[in-house]
Amino acid sequence: MTDMTPQTVTTVSLSPTVADRIFTFAKSSMFERTFRDGMSLVEETAAYLDGPGRAASKRLPRIAALTYAAESMRLTTRLMQVASWLLVQRAVREGEMDVHEAASDRYRLTVRPDAPPLGLGAMSDLPEGLLGLIERGDALYERVQRLDEDMYAGAEDANPVFDQVARLRAAFGKPQ
Repeated sequence: MTDMTPQTVTTVSLSPTVADRIFTFAKSSMFERTFRDGMSLVEETAAYLDGPGRAASKRLPRIAALTYAAESMRLTTRLMQVASWLLVQRAVREGEMDVHEAASDRYRLTVRPDAPPLGLGAMSDLPEGLLGLIERGDALYERVQRLDEDMYAGAEDANPVFDQVARLRAAFGKPQ
């Protein structure tokens, strides 16, 4: 049975400068280009893995086929993380999501260590089509990761207790 309770989304405390930087990026031509490149690579990868890649993987020796499966899963996962991040930024641009919510860890492209190498087979045994997609996917992931780090630099998780204390102090004229 699925839990139907609404999930709360942690908002992040942003300075006006950080919030402006996020919103400005979401409206920029750089974002448009990154969005277009990201979504195009997602579609291209899906088409490859469903068509020529599937056929090529069937011709691989067992160990290379296992490496193919692991690497295609890793590539797909990274591209879905990038696509999700890009869609959040587009939601900010369209006014469908507040920048404070978008800055939550839930929507950030966080640094996750890659899975350790499986040691099953050499990457050179993989089809050129997959190797090219992996290279482009890794480059896109790193690009978006740098954008995320730059845009959200200075964002801090909101602390409701500290926020309430600050409001009380402000209301009663107490210095912080």
